[in-house]
Amino acid sequence: MTVTQSQTKPGTARLVRSAQAGGAEALDELVTAHLSLIYNIVGRALEGHADVDDVVQETMLQAIRGLPGLRDPDRFRSWLVAIAYRQIQLHLRTRSRARLRRAPEPAELADPAGDFAERTTAELVVAAQRRELVEAARWLDGPDRRLLGLWWQETAGELTRAELAAVLRVKPKHAGVRVVRMKAQLDAARGVVRALRARPRCPALAAQLSRWDGVADPLWRKRLVRHVRECAQCSRRGQGLVPPEELLLGVAALPVPVGLAAGIHLALPAKAAAASVLGHLPAFLQSKGLAVATAATVAAGGGLAYAVHYSALPATGGAVIAQPTMTTTGAATTAAPAPVASRPSASAGPAPKTKAAGTGVQSADIYVAPGGSDDGDGSVKKPYATLNKAVAVVRPGQTIALRGGTYRPAEPVTISTNGTSAKRITLSNYRDERPVVDAGAIPAGKWAITQQSSYWTVQGLEVVHSASHPYVCRACRQNVFRLLSMHDNARSGLLLRDPGTTGNQVLDSDFFDNRDPGGAAGVGVGLGIAAGDGDGNLVRGNRSAGNGGAGFDLGGFTGAVTLEYNWSYRNDGSGFVLGGGDVPSSPPHKLRHDAAWSNGSHGFADDGDPGAFQLSNNTAYHNQGTGFYLPDAPATARSNVAVDNATPMRFGAAAKQSRNSWQQDGATAATFRSADPAPAEGPRTATGLLPRTAYLVTGTGLGASMTEN
Repeated sequence: MTVTQSQTKPGTARLVRSAQAGGAEALDELVTAHLSLIYNIVGRALEGHADVDDVVQETMLQAIRGLPGLRDPDRFRSWLVAIAYRQIQLHLRTRSRARLRRAPEPAELADPAGDFAERTTAELVVAAQRRELVEAARWLDGPDRRLLGLWWQETAGELTRAELAAVLRVKPKHAGVRVVRMKAQLDAARGVVRALRARPRCPALAAQLSRWDGVADPLWRKRLVRHVRECAQCSRRGQGLVPPEELLLGVAALPVPVGLAAGIHLALPAKAAAASVLGHLPAFLQSKGLAVATAATVAAGGGLAYAVHYSALPATGGAVIAQPTMTTTGAATTAAPAPVASRPSASAGPAPKTKAAGTGVQSADIYVAPGGSDDGDGSVKKPYATLNKAVAVVRPGQTIALRGGTYRPAEPVTISTNGTSAKRITLSNYRDERPVVDAGAIPAGKWAITQQSSYWTVQGLEVVHSASHPYVCRACRQNVFRLLSMHDNARSGLLLRDPGTTGNQVLDSDFFDNRDPGGAAGVGVGLGIAAGDGDGNLVRGNRSAGNGGAGFDLGGFTGAVTLEYNWSYRNDGSGFVLGGGDVPSSPPHKLRHDAAWSNGSHGFADDGDPGAFQLSNNTAYHNQGTGFYLPDAPATARSNVAVDNATPMRFGAAAKQSRNSWQQDGATAATFRSADPAPAEGPRTATGLLPRTAYLVTGTGLGASMTEN
């Protein structure tokens, strides 16, 4: 194999010496220049785990602390990579010990649209063999996966073989032997992936897989590799494999999150002593807004989509994105709890508490403030007064910042300007300020905000008191909605609808107390994706509570939607409604690690829709109806939990059920580590993720994990 040998960049040793002497500017430049390399190594070695940003942070802190003791500045790169490698090993050992304390949840590796690929955005076109390569990497042992991450960087010319060997603490010749062995394991795993994805599947393989629990452990890898090698039908699947280095050479580097790259200069004052960086870096790295969600890297010309979860946002023109203020009452920076609307139903309970934490965009192209004027120029000193003015003049690639305070529009807002994949448009709160759109003055029957455009990121927005829908996105594509607080509206919290609703993401938001103020039953859903079609829509990390109808409603939507790590509770209707509307059948919506509790009707319901829904690791607790009510759907239900509902479940004859709590003995409230919902219904984390809680956690691999991964 011919590999471009990367040498230490000219000037790196000089920067190291300057940083060792206390030069903050040199340290800033040194960290900035090597951050992408470390993110790539850690991100790929940990397969996009939610802790990637933590491991990178600890690596950089260790490097800064140890920099004064580095004797040979010319070895800085290999020394830094070795630190990252040790941190990866430490992290994986910690995870391994944690897995020993609880039964693992079954993986879904046989599903090509499973965990690893399903988090990529719908617009990415993935070459077949690169997709297989990524999936095959999950079958490697931990040391081989870590070596693959290093070799990936060597193939890209970012590491030399000598640097790779130094990290492994072996000679280059021995490192070459280990790379050859790893590649052989990788090619064998690629053959297994092809055999698993083949349709029709080899009968002998299918019979063998009937005993498989879905976990890619070493024993099953050996069994499946042996079968593929010995089976005449399956062995042919391994023919025509492109060498992995040729696939990897077409893969672009994982991008460092926008907040991290743009904010380094804010975190490291140019005139400060280098020692003070230790005080700045942790706060900066923690403020970079890395909500765990979808992100992907794409090779030029449509190559590999390698999903990594340390960056929830697309590029926003250099704006620093972080957690907006999420309070529901009070001044712009107040952390007051949300008001609780009176509810006549038995499902009445507290609304989500959304504590203020973090900041929004640090700078913008267009500013809006309650005390501004539409005759101004939209600058920070002369902001516009209305959102209507801002969205009318915004152009692709620009950012709109809403200053804190209450906006009271007298007429509906219409958003019609499209961004592009390369130049997204961002609408965000400004820094730690909290903008609230009070739609009470908009005439009844009018939607407060209507968006008919694509490639937007909308975050940190709070909309209240709409007499109809507060925010409707019609036929939208590739939009990101995150860190929203939509409550006390009449018809919904957020509604995505109409044909062409494709590739949108709704992340880490709260929808609560949306109901008909006149008391009409069943009116007011938390989040609706309805009356339309489109693929690749993702709903993750959201809470929907105290609404007059369902918490999450997919009625009449004919495109597959993925819902994961969402909580729906104390709604008058069902927690999750998966079908219904005027369509004969819904697609196989996929639900995993969702939880529904204390709802006035069912936990999960098909609403008469015969869709082939897929439900795994979900929990229904203490709902007044049935925990899982899918009598009309040929659903697949695996590893779900139903406890203390009026009835546990009702499935049709065509349903496929395995390893669910109702198929075992003794599932009660004592099954959970905690039956106290208060922490789950309390404030989100500082980065806007769901609260850490033991509520409804079984620790057995059954039910929702209640922790975003």
